[in-house]
Amino acid sequence: MIILLSEIFYWFLNMSISASIVGIVIVLLSKIRKIPREIITFLWIIPFLRMWIPVGLNSKYSLMSLISKFTTKTVTVYESSARFSMINHIMAADTYFPLTYRVDLLEDVFKIAAVFWLVIALVLITSMFIVYIFTKSELKNARHLRDNIYISDKVISPSVYGIIRAKIIIPELSRNKDFKYILMHEQAHIKRKDNLWRVVAILTACMHWFNPMLWLFLKSFLENLELACDESVLKHFTDDEKKNYAFTLLNCAESKSLYASAFGGAKVRVRIERIISYKKLSTLSLIGFAVLAVVVGYVLLTNAD
Repeated sequence: MIILLSEIFYWFLNMSISASIVGIVIVLLSKIRKIPREIITFLWIIPFLRMWIPVGLNSKYSLMSLISKFTTKTVTVYESSARFSMINHIMAADTYFPLTYRVDLLEDVFKIAAVFWLVIALVLITSMFIVYIFTKSELKNARHLRDNIYISDKVISPSVYGIIRAKIIIPELSRNKDFKYILMHEQAHIKRKDNLWRVVAILTACMHWFNPMLWLFLKSFLENLELACDESVLKHFTDDEKKNYAFTLLNCAESKSLYASAFGGAKVRVRIERIISYKKLSTLSLIGFAVLAVVVGYVLLTNAD
């Protein structure tokens, strides 16, 4: 059992390194303001896939092909007209199926590290689950307003809670205000399944807790998730409605909940700047960015040839 756990951790560590390399590229791309946040959010799927799937299709056009010339190699797991491999950054073994380390010391180190990794990961997942249950219990007394909209004095910012039967929770102080824009934003979160992506991202972070880069990626992903939701709403607004939307956002407090998609859930100043400067993309621009996403996805998701 310990040997199997050691092998799993070996490949998890390799996957985490690959995801870090890919994640840095996504962070750099996110600095380009003209790229829609919807595209950036889509590209964030790539490092998350890298953290869970050890096997990938080989390609000479892969970013890993360039990196493999200096620091890493691949381990072939299937060979035919198309080859699949696992990225092997650590290169600490002589054979891989089963895994045989070069020296006994490495085997002992990975056995101990694997147990430590799993224990911490389970503690984090359990803690996150307890926080989620506690948050849900805090909102069980929310008063029904209409449809899936509820009022509660337990929240400070309008938010969406839940995944399957998502509820929009409005603060008591917002009850008598015109929250048309708030509802449009929160309904967009529900339609986009953003709370599901939040849970997947948090679970991934718990499994890769040893990688400090991942926590930075998680923060960036959640912020871009919020910005992408803004863009999905803004495409339906006039210039005056954009200003009203920004003003409504300014009056909402930032949410501190990991599990809720909130109207004030990202840096307000950044969101307001993007709202004011937002311009709907032309069809040609959308096609161009879609092609960019496919090309970048292929380069980052494939393994070295």
